[in-house]
Amino acid sequence: MQAGSIDRDVSGLDRQGAGAFHVTNRLILSIAVPMTLGFLTTPLLGLVDTAVVGRLGDATLLAGLAVGAVVFDLIFVTFNFLRSATTGLVAQAYGRGDQREEQTVFWRSMIIALTAGVATIAVSPLLLWAGLKLLDPGDAVAEVTRTYFLWRILAAPASLANYAILGYVLGRGQATLGLLLQTLINGVNIVLSITLGLYIGWGVAGVAIATLTGEVVGALVGFALVVSRFDPTARPAWRGIAERAGLTRLFALNRDIMIRSFVLLAVFLVMTRVGTAFGPVTLAANAVLMTIFLVAGYYLDGLANAAEQLIGRAIGAGYRPAFERALKMTALWCFGLAALTTLGFFLFGNDLVDLLTTAPDVRAIAYDYTPWAALTAMTGALAFLMDGVFIGATWSRDMRNMMLAAFAIYIAALCALVPVFGNHGLWAALNLFLLCRGLLLLSRVPRRSAQTFAAQ
Repeated sequence: MQAGSIDRDVSGLDRQGAGAFHVTNRLILSIAVPMTLGFLTTPLLGLVDTAVVGRLGDATLLAGLAVGAVVFDLIFVTFNFLRSATTGLVAQAYGRGDQREEQTVFWRSMIIALTAGVATIAVSPLLLWAGLKLLDPGDAVAEVTRTYFLWRILAAPASLANYAILGYVLGRGQATLGLLLQTLINGVNIVLSITLGLYIGWGVAGVAIATLTGEVVGALVGFALVVSRFDPTARPAWRGIAERAGLTRLFALNRDIMIRSFVLLAVFLVMTRVGTAFGPVTLAANAVLMTIFLVAGYYLDGLANAAEQLIGRAIGAGYRPAFERALKMTALWCFGLAALTTLGFFLFGNDLVDLLTTAPDVRAIAYDYTPWAALTAMTGALAFLMDGVFIGATWSRDMRNMMLAAFAIYIAALCALVPVFGNHGLWAALNLFLLCRGLLLLSRVPRRSAQTFAAQ
């Protein structure tokens, strides 16, 4: 089989087959660029929701929306594994040319997504109580959050189904379809947020209903597009979907990735908690500077998605040259873009701070720590890339263990640096965590890749 026959249709609309393939810059960017653009619609959605509620002229409404958004971030981070695990398993099946296994993974993930979504709705009163107890926003704000929550939680099955759908799409390298679905979900959401929240006057409830509608529309359209492209001759039997070994592997991947996601969330929660000791102005400055890290994360995530698909596909095909080339080339792109980002933030970081806040005291504090925030693009580049590699290779246990090891180093660094250097120590610890996580994962690649390809 010729490599060109595999690469002729990056979109995945036609069956590409299995076996050797050539990794090119074009192939990498065909995945990374659409997914980066898709991810960038998410902060745009957040800005629109904030602007809609902000124009209602009541700070309580804006605070209630913010608290509600945090509650849902805490809930849905639990289910990030649905996207990641699905991508890795589908990419490997795709590399083998096993269409039946691709479909099997999709159906398993969809069943888990819908079951978990319905269960989330069932326990939503408890989740709302716990979220409000944790954040303690006050009675007036809590009432607004409750309104937002009770509408948006109804989207849980559709939201989780979208995770599974996106995972399948990325696993097959159909990044353009992924961009289409992300744009559809967020586009419907944005239009309805403005219409329902502002013009019809439903306020926070309108914004929540817009989110619900966007997720449902995205799930229905995505499901229809994916299933319509299935080869009916490769349709799996229910016995195959419910096969114990396959389910056990999927649950093991899900468990490890979920633990990894919770630990990563804990890093930022600890950073926020430690930052409160430096006063509200410094805390606000840290929040502004975290935007720099998040901006870099959007397009580095796009390259991580490319690594997921290409690494998984190479392992599925049993073709080590593609694995090694994908690793090297995505690393070059990742570090190149990270270096440009760091340089840009060193040069224009203070201007970005001025754009994000008009408070003079917050600006003054933020200027002092901008270099630390600028460095996060470089120190985090390897960690982002390695996440993609390990997800595509389904080396989830190593990813979990290295995250726990890096977290231990992070806590030790906080204890050592913060008492001496204050907020500078806090940012130094974050950069050290990002750097160590990437290096620890990289240290496992030679041995794990040798084991994986030797077993094939």
